[in-house]
Amino acid sequence: MPRAVVLVRHPEGAVTEADFGIVELPDAPCPAGYFRTRNRVISLDAGFRQWMTAGAGDNYLTGMQIGDPVQSIVLGEVTESRHPDYPVGTLVSARTAWEECSLLDGSDLCSPLAVSPEIPLYQYMGVLGPTGMTAWVGLFKIGQPLAGETVVVSAAGGAVGTVVGQLAKAEGCRVIGLTSSRSKADWLEQTVGYDSVIDRETQPDLASALKAAAPEGIDIFFDNVGGEALDTAMGQLREQARLVLCGAISQYESAIQPLTNSWELITKRARMEGFMFSDYFDSFPEIAADLQRRLQDGQLKSFDALYEGIEQTPRAFCDMMHGASRGKCLVVLD
Repeated sequence: MPRAVVLVRHPEGAVTEADFGIVELPDAPCPAGYFRTRNRVISLDAGFRQWMTAGAGDNYLTGMQIGDPVQSIVLGEVTESRHPDYPVGTLVSARTAWEECSLLDGSDLCSPLAVSPEIPLYQYMGVLGPTGMTAWVGLFKIGQPLAGETVVVSAAGGAVGTVVGQLAKAEGCRVIGLTSSRSKADWLEQTVGYDSVIDRETQPDLASALKAAAPEGIDIFFDNVGGEALDTAMGQLREQARLVLCGAISQYESAIQPLTNSWELITKRARMEGFMFSDYFDSFPEIAADLQRRLQDGQLKSFDALYEGIEQTPRAFCDMMHGASRGKCLVVLD
């Protein structure tokens, strides 16, 4: 029987592997209008931690319940179908769960994928999938970068951060990253292509480090962290700055940190906007085509932490949440 990873308890504070369990799930019948997938790649995304907490749930997603397979975005191959739009053999991307097989009806961010044999399949869950699209939407739809501007990216070594840095650099911007350790900062500068990176390990005073790195202020702050990092950046904006709110990993496992520099948004005539990449579902084909062109042209590289097998999913997720992995964290099932 196919296996799935379920939530066995709601995490309190830092998520651990013990918060998850692996179970076997019997195949349910495939009714009319549905199709079954054999899942090939699981995308791990920090934002889903928000909906693992007891009592979670909002206008975007319902909270995860004990015993339920953990929500995720997955790439699968149709193996049985009673849906006219998804014949057997179709590759699909969908929001489903950490499971080896899924029963789907074509809703919930589900779409068929046209893939190139020259591109590893897992990249369609990373730089060419939700991660790349999140970075693209946040930077271009909200940030609207101009050549010569200074772009600062928090959690620069994560999945979205590595892509945003490359896209902004390709647009002629000066790109500064924020990350946890000096080793990760060196990797971001030497391999990913950031102009400079501030790390908490050797530069704990973020305000001073930002002033030194961006003395004329910040044009775009692409935020994946929230809390203190966001508040500090808000105090060092240039006029007409744009703040892109993509994630808030600082508060997924700890208390929410207050923002005190909101007055700067007024005096600097700045714009701060949050988004979900799914808001742009109708534009996915065009965005994916642009990302693939950039990948093939060498403007964009894929940085991935790959884990193999459904049983590795809890460890992979914990590694990602606690900074042990770099780039996009993925679980490959075949």
